[in-house]
Amino acid sequence: MAYKIKGAECTACGACEAECPNNAISFKKGTYVIDPATCTECNGQFSSPQCASVCPADCCVPA
Repeated sequence: MAYKIKGAECTACGACEAECPNNAISFKKGTYVIDPATCTECNGQFSSPQCASVCPADCCVPA
């Protein structure tokens, strides 16, 4: 399962993109999006998804 970004709540701060170890996050149409084919929820790399841990708007959530 991958994480997703709730676009309506995204402040486009960019914190999530910089923290993603898989480069699964990109900026599109004024908000950030997570590629579900690339997102691993940081399994095997961190104990929790890094996007969710740094998001000030709490918009990175399980899909």
